Amino acid sequence: MALNRSRSWRSVIFAKEAVAVGQRTFAAGAGKAKKGSKGAASDAPKGSILSKEVKSTTVVGANILKDGADPKTMPDSEYPDWLWHLLDKRPALSELRRKNIETLPYEDLKRFVKLDNRARIKENNSVKAKN
Repeated sequence: MALNRSRSWRSVIFAKEAVAVGQRTFAAGAGKAKKGSKGAASDAPKGSILSKEVKSTTVVGANILKDGADPKTMPDSEYPDWLWHLLDKRPALSELRRKNIETLPYEDLKRFVKLDNRARIKENNSVKAKN
């Protein structure tokens, strides 16, 4: 009986040691930077250092090259016409269904076919999922 108790105590002791060795600890105050500490966070500027003139003539942050510079903005006449229509609102499927298909412009007709096919596929998938 004494032998069994000594084995159980050994297993408890070894288990505690294993947990103590395997625990992960963190440095105190790692989440908050101390006042006056040296580090990258304290080196960052508090406000924007770019002037309004630079912001209005360049696309800040668009440079992807290591040694390149941010691209300059051009006058509106230098950009292609299709660029100004990218954010235009396009009609929804319900709105296109209410219109006469024969009088729709080609772009709207193409959009109607695409949206109608997508809606039909979703409907068929939901019917198959219910079965």
